[in-house]
Amino acid sequence: MMEENIKCIVTGGAGFIGSHLCDFLIKKGFEVYCLDNLITGSQKNIDHLLANPKFHFLKHDVSSPLPGKFLNEIGQIKYIYHLASPASPSQYQKYSIETLLVNSQGTYLMLELAKKHSAWFLPTSTSEVYGDPLEHPQKETYFGHVNPVGIRACYDEAKRFSEAITMEYVRKFKVKARIARIFNTYGPKMQKNDGRVISNFINQALSGKPLTVYGDGNQTRSFCYVDDMVRGLVTLMEKENLDGEIINLGMPKEHTIKEIADYIRKVCQSSSTIEYLPKTEDDPSRRKPDITKAQKLLGWQPTTPLQSGIQKTISYFKGL
Repeated sequence: MMEENIKCIVTGGAGFIGSHLCDFLIKKGFEVYCLDNLITGSQKNIDHLLANPKFHFLKHDVSSPLPGKFLNEIGQIKYIYHLASPASPSQYQKYSIETLLVNSQGTYLMLELAKKHSAWFLPTSTSEVYGDPLEHPQKETYFGHVNPVGIRACYDEAKRFSEAITMEYVRKFKVKARIARIFNTYGPKMQKNDGRVISNFINQALSGKPLTVYGDGNQTRSFCYVDDMVRGLVTLMEKENLDGEIINLGMPKEHTIKEIADYIRKVCQSSSTIEYLPKTEDDPSRRKPDITKAQKLLGWQPTTPLQSGIQKTISYFKGL
């Protein structure tokens, strides 16, 4: 059913998950304001939306105040999705200061906007807030095992701060905010060079290069297809009476990195070998969400099997 005259802001809307979210919200009939400074996003991800009168793109770093002209023209906002942030290790280490700022100052500015408009607010946090977890699988009640000064801290600690300031706006100003902790997500529109496991392996396999595995390959991850993730985010945003809730979104099924490498080589019919490199600092050994809360409160769980999701992702990269 089409819903009319509902205005949304999506920060990081030209990024991987953000652009899929913009597509989904436009299909719902919403008016979407996409904000992105394009340091890790790509305008190609949203080019097909630019002619749509309900879609508006502003190239802007949300760590800085929004232009007055934009604020005067936008009118009443209902939903603010705050996805702006580099998200893969290679990206957030390259843009470490920007990552810290967009998740601190950027979150603050978006919360101020939500407060002003009485808008519903959803920041995308991450499974990285759990660090290299001592609890398995990870529940939302787990406080994490995080190195606050390691090479991943610019992302881990920035996201932890983003959660902390969001909860203070819920408590002090009754902002209608809910927090999504996103686990590994994959699918079309991932950047070729973003350093994520699945995009790395696919591009290496397609070009006949060795698949690079850091460590022994026995570390695990849980991979959620992007369509399932977007459905989870929208359900979490639009559900009543979830202010202050923190919810894991991800696929509750673990695979070793070596398993993923072998599967991608097989599907790509690639002659690539596997090259083992030293394990990276603070790389989590196991990662798997407990999604009981999402199932109970949202009626949500991922439905796309890894095999079909990876095949769709391979088709996307072959078409580039």
